[in-house]
Amino acid sequence: MHVVAVLALDGVSAFDLAIPCQVFAIPRAPDGTPAYEVRVCVDRDMAATAGPTTPFRISSSYGWEEALGADTVIVPGIPAELTPDPRAVGILREAAAGGARIASICTGAFALAHAGLLEGRRATTHWRFADALAERFPGTVVDPSVLYVDEGQVLTSAGIAAGLDLCLHLVRRDHGAAVAAGTARVLVMPPQRTGGQAQFIEYRAPEADSADLSATLDWMRGKLGEPLTLADIAAHAMMSRRSLARHFRAQTGTTPLRWLLAQRVQRARELLETTGLPMTRVAEATGFGSVETLRHHFARQVGTTPSAYRAAFRA
Repeated sequence: MHVVAVLALDGVSAFDLAIPCQVFAIPRAPDGTPAYEVRVCVDRDMAATAGPTTPFRISSSYGWEEALGADTVIVPGIPAELTPDPRAVGILREAAAGGARIASICTGAFALAHAGLLEGRRATTHWRFADALAERFPGTVVDPSVLYVDEGQVLTSAGIAAGLDLCLHLVRRDHGAAVAAGTARVLVMPPQRTGGQAQFIEYRAPEADSADLSATLDWMRGKLGEPLTLADIAAHAMMSRRSLARHFRAQTGTTPLRWLLAQRVQRARELLETTGLPMTRVAEATGFGSVETLRHHFARQVGTTPSAYRAAFRA
């Protein structure tokens, strides 16, 4: 079983702390058993103290040192101005040196930076603290505009809700798109928000906004196997292309055609994992038209070929 250690430091954000506990409790292995064991690791000598966003103290049967036996270590957000306990910093370094996957949610990135794990890497954090992270750790390439950054062994996410996207991304890496989509359904959230999507998304109540695109997004999902142009999408939304582009970015953080491409790749992943359809049929069902086009876009977004992806997950 894959062990996820949530390293709770002093002043930990209550919301950030709960995210990995909730997300990784959902996926199941093929035999129905839990796919992950989640451990909340605290300072045994003194349970994590209350911070401005944690109106309680935390106790657990796991101490900080037990994060060293985990496959993945996640650091939730902490007050950015605080210097983490040197023992926790040492544990992060040792866990990384031992091959564990290390991730942070929101300002947890500061703890990773103190441990030297972001040196020379691209990273993100909540946009309000991005400048401070870049100033204090000039060796880190800070990108304040994205939801999360996957650097392989080390991953960082933006503020609060972006931690959900990061954890779903980790589930997708471990168990594939179908399991991640099922987890997202339980959480009642979108199954795929790519890391490069903008942090700044304008949320509106659909009933109060005549420009809400929910119906158009559902329509696009239902037509992934058909050729769709920007003009087709604008016509369905009953607005000009220019207005469509503006409202689409405000509500999804990306452009209509990039969103459509991500949805098509997501659907291709699910078909490759769960069916034995020939590649030509997968390409047709996802609107790519040809195996060559499918292979090109799939490799750019997933980092491997459709054939290799199917072999890995169907095995």
